[in-house]
Amino acid sequence: MLIAHDLGTTGNKASLHDNSGRLLATATVGYPTRYAADTTSEQEPHDWWRAVVSATRELLVTTGTSAAQVDGICVSGQMMGLVLLDAAGGPVRPAMIWSDQRASVEAATLADSFGEAAAYRITGNRIAAPYTLPKLMWVRDHDPQAFERATALCVAKDYVNFRLTGRLATDRSDASHTGAYDLATGAWSPELLAAAGVEEALWPGILDSTDILGTLTATAADELGLRPGTRVVTGGGDGPMAAVAAGCVTVDSPGYVCLGTSAWYACTTTEPVLDAEERSFNLCHVVPGLFTPTATTQTGAGSVQWAAEALAEAPGEVGKLIAEASAALAADEDLYFLPYLIGERSPWWDPKASGTFVGLRMHHRRPNLTRAVLEGVGYSLALCMAPLRTTADAGIDVIGGGAASDTWLALLADIWGVPVRRRSVTNQANSLGAAVTGLVGLGEADFSIAPTLSSVEAEFVPGPGSTTHARHLVRFADAYRALSGWFAAAGSTTAG
Repeated sequence: MLIAHDLGTTGNKASLHDNSGRLLATATVGYPTRYAADTTSEQEPHDWWRAVVSATRELLVTTGTSAAQVDGICVSGQMMGLVLLDAAGGPVRPAMIWSDQRASVEAATLADSFGEAAAYRITGNRIAAPYTLPKLMWVRDHDPQAFERATALCVAKDYVNFRLTGRLATDRSDASHTGAYDLATGAWSPELLAAAGVEEALWPGILDSTDILGTLTATAADELGLRPGTRVVTGGGDGPMAAVAAGCVTVDSPGYVCLGTSAWYACTTTEPVLDAEERSFNLCHVVPGLFTPTATTQTGAGSVQWAAEALAEAPGEVGKLIAEASAALAADEDLYFLPYLIGERSPWWDPKASGTFVGLRMHHRRPNLTRAVLEGVGYSLALCMAPLRTTADAGIDVIGGGAASDTWLALLADIWGVPVRRRSVTNQANSLGAAVTGLVGLGEADFSIAPTLSSVEAEFVPGPGSTTHARHLVRFADAYRALSGWFAAAGSTTAG
């Protein structure tokens, strides 16, 4: 058996699998995030570890699994964060997670000195505030005491792996989303690190996702309730892990959308895809030797959750809101929602962009607003797909928590103009990807099992009115362009 962990934005989703990859049980343990108006998004690394310990013990107890039955562990984690560790391996400050965009000034400085186009050619990624390298520069400039104490850095799953094994390393998928990884050489870029003014000694060694990182230490085993010596597979970032869960593990696999807190479109290729407008980015796949070009909107299902919290009369009414929205109008009445609640990545790469309703009229009510939110995420994802999709009629597989909604998937089929298929992996997508990756690392399977571990549960085809969404997509993009200057001026005035 293998235990997989997915360190997400809101909590750790853990799952127990047999050696064929079959899911046996799940456990989820949440942890808090500290948000602030300056785009601060921070979590405590110790909370991740406590969630891993708690979820592991819950899986063992609820299934009656003994420590001797568990052959290995593999972890998936949120990407682009920054954890700084001192000489004793302890965090020197809270982790800046993927949605933290305070490093916009540092990103702009690096882009000016190094060259945006040059960095994109090396890393396959823009120089942007969410990435690890600008975040490191921000800590150096704004929290110098923490920076001076730091002797190493890592991202979320690396920290948990360090607690598991005592060995600090990362994998190629997470490394490729830091803004410091050279896709051609498979190593940290000395030129970018020099331009940023940071030492390469801080950066961890790089392994393949399927490599055995190490084994559980006696201390970790005691906390988890497992055997010392249990093998730990290196694992990877949640984006490429989701590709495995979606069965997107070969160049012939259909592209997929993950409707998680953030949402993205991705596919699998043998080479990076460099977009002339730099709208998309490139990640190393957890499948060694492959890449997963990706474009991400910052708040996907997160926008719907925000709407539920802001508009619902009681907690847990997401389903009710979506049902109301199914019969309402939004874009058809020129009402749009820009889902930029924490800035935006693809295609705009604008940390100052804000969530915005455009076109509100007196008669608009909650169902119209909810419909605009659902459509807005769909339009944003349509812009994400533009630089990456090569076929117009193959359809798109959808996974993640948002995929559970028939209403939303039918709407997305209309917006995207292609069949949309829900695969039977929603809330456990990333942990399933980690399970498959772990089994490959343990020598129990190969990646060809991934498509067999989920199935198409439903398919939604574009309706007769879907052609109007091409016009709505233009209006949606025009709304951002019209407001981009206003967004850029945010913070330039001082309250009385």
